Amino acid sequence: MKKLIAFAAASLLVPAAAAAAPVAANPPAKGKVLLLTPLTLTKLSDLHFGTIITSPTAGTVTVPADGSAPSASGGVTMVASDPPVLAYFAGAGSVGQDVIIAVTNPGTLSDGLGNTVTVVSLDIEGSTTKTIDASHAFFFHVGGTIQVGADQADGLYQSNFDVTADYQ
Repeated sequence: MKKLIAFAAASLLVPAAAAAAPVAANPPAKGKVLLLTPLTLTKLSDLHFGTIITSPTAGTVTVPADGSAPSASGGVTMVASDPPVLAYFAGAGSVGQDVIIAVTNPGTLSDGLGNTVTVVSLDIEGSTTKTIDASHAFFFHVGGTIQVGADQADGLYQSNFDVTADYQ
């Protein structure tokens, strides 16, 4: 019993191990979030390849997205009184943010009677990345190229195509 009391007394004299002090990260971590205005995208005008006269020879019509002069090659002729018009889009979002624009080629334009014109390409004006300006806006044109067949049937050929805008 004396040994037990002596051991108990001795253990009271031994200092307890000090707990390790917490260490803070240097520099301290931050939590943050960037909140953005939801994007909007509005079509202001449709892409119109104009009125075209066909012939026994196939041809192409190109409406450049950069606004330079449209052109026809091969056996097609553009009618001056109904010139091509670029598609035009306006978007809005958070100032200074980059937006990636994508356009989906529909592949063909159809007259609804089974006749089609091939859409070779649809092109976005300039870079596919646009920066939202101080007025919260961004704008761009879409042009393209179509292939018209030899002796293509007359009629109005059309199709929808998708244009999207996403924050980068």
